Amino acid sequence: MATKSWLTPQVTLMLLLITWRESMYCSGVTVDPPEDIVILDPGHLGHLVITWNMPASLINMTECPKQYQLEYFDTYRDSWTTIRTTRRTYSAQFDLTKDVRVRLYTLLSGPCTNGTMIKSTSYTELVQKPTNTGVVGTAVQDFVCVYHNMNYMMCNWEKSLKMLANSQQNLFFWHGELEQAEECPIYVISNGVRKGCNFTGISLPDFTDIIFCVNGTSPEGPLIPTFISLQIQNHVKPEITEKVILQTGPDTQLELHWDRPVGRVPGHCLKWEVERYQKGPDGKTTPVYVITKQMSLTLPYIHDKEKNCFRVRSKLQKYCADKSFWSEWSRPACHPEKNEIALEPEWDMVPVYVYIAVAIITILVLLLCVGVVLKVRSSKQVKKPDSLLTTLFARNLVLTVVEA
Repeated sequence: MATKSWLTPQVTLMLLLITWRESMYCSGVTVDPPEDIVILDPGHLGHLVITWNMPASLINMTECPKQYQLEYFDTYRDSWTTIRTTRRTYSAQFDLTKDVRVRLYTLLSGPCTNGTMIKSTSYTELVQKPTNTGVVGTAVQDFVCVYHNMNYMMCNWEKSLKMLANSQQNLFFWHGELEQAEECPIYVISNGVRKGCNFTGISLPDFTDIIFCVNGTSPEGPLIPTFISLQIQNHVKPEITEKVILQTGPDTQLELHWDRPVGRVPGHCLKWEVERYQKGPDGKTTPVYVITKQMSLTLPYIHDKEKNCFRVRSKLQKYCADKSFWSEWSRPACHPEKNEIALEPEWDMVPVYVYIAVAIITILVLLLCVGVVLKVRSSKQVKKPDSLLTTLFARNLVLTVVEA
C-alpha cells in the first residue's frame, strides 16, 4: 500500500507533463523571433524609439493573436527591464554614452497553439554602440539638482580636472511635454566658467522623467557628454524652519514647538529631525538626535545647571518621495537663556547713545560760539565808523573855535 501511494503522484506528474508538451507541440507550430529591429533617435536626449517587424513565418496566421516580449538594459538602473506589448514599437530611455542593448521574442496563442501561449525559443538582439565621443576625461562631475521648497530648481556640476582651457559647457533638458530638447534658461557662472543652471520661472512636471545632458566644446574637440535622468519630486529640499519655540512645562519638562516652512511642500509629507545638545560648565556639548513626524516634542529636563539647546530641520518622507534633501538647520532655541546674553545688545547700545548725545551737544555749543563771535565782530564793524566820525567832527570843531 505504501508503494502504491508513492507511485500515484509520480504517474500523475508524468501525465501532466505529457499533456502540457502535447498542447505545446501537437500543432507542430514553431515561433520565430521578430525581425528588422531599428532604434531611432528623435533628438530627445536618449529617449529612443524601438521598432520591429513581425516574423515572416507568422504573416498568414491572422487568426492567432501575437504579442512581443521586449527586453532592454536600463543603463540608469543597471538592470534588464522586460515588457510585453501587442504593438511593434516602444520608447525607452537610454544613456547615450553606453551601449544600447535590446532583445525581442515573439509570443503566439489562440487556435494555432490549442489555446496555449508559445514563446519563441530564440530572440533577435540589437546592440548599438554610442556615437557621442569626446576628449577623454572631460565629462562633468558631481551633477546635482535641488528642487528648493518645490519653488525653483537649481542644478550644479563640477568641471573635470582634465577640462581644457577655453572650453564651453552647455546644459540641455527634455521631458515628455516638450517637442524638442531645450537649453538652460539661466546659467550659473563662476570665474567665467558655467557651473550650473537656474530653472527659476521654468515649469517642470512632477512624477515625470526629465533628462539632462551636459556637453560642450573645446579647442581640441567636443567634451564627453553626461546624461542624467531624474524626477524632481525626489530632489526637494524644504525651506528652513523659522519659528522654533521652547518652553518649560510641568514636572521638569521642556516643550518644543515649531511651525512648518511656508511653501508648496505638503505638511503631511515632512518628517523632522530634532538635534538636542547640552552645554555644561566645561563648555563641552553632547548632541542627541530624534526623528519625529509631529511638530512638537516633550523632553525631560534634568540638569538645571546645563544649557539645553535645540535645532530642527525637515525632509520629505519616503511615501511622498523616493529620496530628498534635508533642509538647513533652524536657529537654536536654548534654555535657560543667560541674562547677560540678553543684556549684551543693550549694553552695547548705551555708548552709542552717549556718543550721539555728546556729539549733538558739542555741535550745538560750537554753533553757539560761532554765532556769538560773528555777532561781536559785526557789532565792532558798525561802531568803528561812528567813533571815527565823532573824532573828526570834534577836531573840526576845535579848529573852528581857535580860528575864530
